[in-house]
Amino acid sequence: MQNTRSTFSLLFYINTSKIKKSGKCPIVGRISVDGENTAFSTGMDILSSDWNAHSGLAVGKSKENAVINKQIENYKAEVEKHYRNILVDKGFVSAECLKNALRGIGTNQNTVMQEFSQFLEEKKKSIGIRISGNTYIQYCKGYRHLKNFLKDKLNVDDIPFAKVDIALIEDYAYYLKVDLKLAARSVHSFLAPFRTTVKRAFNKGLLRQDPFFDYTHEKIIDKRRYLSGEELEKLMKAGLERASTKFIRDMFLFSTFTGLSYSDLKNLQFNHFQQQDDSNWIVLNRKKTGAASYIPLLDIPLQIIDKYRNTKFSGTEGYVFKMKTKEDLNIQLKKIAKAAGIDKTLTFHMSRHSFATSVCLTNGIPVESLSQMMGHLSIKTTQIYAKVTRTKLNEDMTNLEKRMEGKYQLPGN
Repeated sequence: MQNTRSTFSLLFYINTSKIKKSGKCPIVGRISVDGENTAFSTGMDILSSDWNAHSGLAVGKSKENAVINKQIENYKAEVEKHYRNILVDKGFVSAECLKNALRGIGTNQNTVMQEFSQFLEEKKKSIGIRISGNTYIQYCKGYRHLKNFLKDKLNVDDIPFAKVDIALIEDYAYYLKVDLKLAARSVHSFLAPFRTTVKRAFNKGLLRQDPFFDYTHEKIIDKRRYLSGEELEKLMKAGLERASTKFIRDMFLFSTFTGLSYSDLKNLQFNHFQQQDDSNWIVLNRKKTGAASYIPLLDIPLQIIDKYRNTKFSGTEGYVFKMKTKEDLNIQLKKIAKAAGIDKTLTFHMSRHSFATSVCLTNGIPVESLSQMMGHLSIKTTQIYAKVTRTKLNEDMTNLEKRMEGKYQLPGN
């Protein structure tokens, strides 16, 4: 970002419309930058007969007027200093910004890491309300990566926002990808809080334009891993001996046929069950986003609920299940997959992907309905799951062939 020299002037005058009882008028300063004007009070008064409007100074040799002229010169020097500093820090200057600097407002809040730190403090207060603890941890990692980048590549601890331009953003993305050897998705996740920090600064007037406006991050190709219909059957038929292992398998299946994430399943309570139009539903707000989910209960999850009611695996205080930690589940799921003859590294979150792909989309559920069930804030998130599986493609083409049968005829030679 290049510094833009502005048309700048500073004028002092007396406000003759506000004559005090002493007969004196207040001395006012007016800052002008690129045609924008703003006035500030100097806190000084003078008789109109002692004021030279042309020079903007007091006249006469009295000690009082000499002090006034000295203070005016100090104001000029201070405003000029703030002008130079703000031009370096921000790349542009406004009249209001100069006035605020003169009043001591905003002079110590122009740096990237200061604003990033303030952003983290605000996010910390919203853990469990708007963001999860894991998301906050990612933001903190992003802060450390940016701090290390500034230290390693620029040999500084902080920079003013005026130094943030498209070149620096691309250099930081390169640092994340090449120096730290992070995948495209990780690069994007660590750029996101930095981008938010810059956007906050732009909204506060610390930047004239958003340098991320012209930045395009590397396209991320999402690969949602899921179990096919055949693999789900293998999982259901797997010969498992221990009751605890069967419970973990059944929790995976419960999520597969409801789309609930681990955290939402862990927090599932009986008051989340509702009956509408002779159908049973799960109605809850997702822990991750707060978005509402409306999920019809199919036969398999209903059977699982009955299976573990009033057992050692049932929850207490209104909770449906007594869930183990996600880490424990994933360890056991790898063993369960091997026992079921499934050649995939099974994780609990794959159940949610399997619900979207194998249970819903493959069986013709519209993406709009799936989005409502999964509690996505944007349908774009749901469309990531909208892969056309070979089974679904074959079924659709078979139905199309039946509908078109006899409708068209190829003309003869």
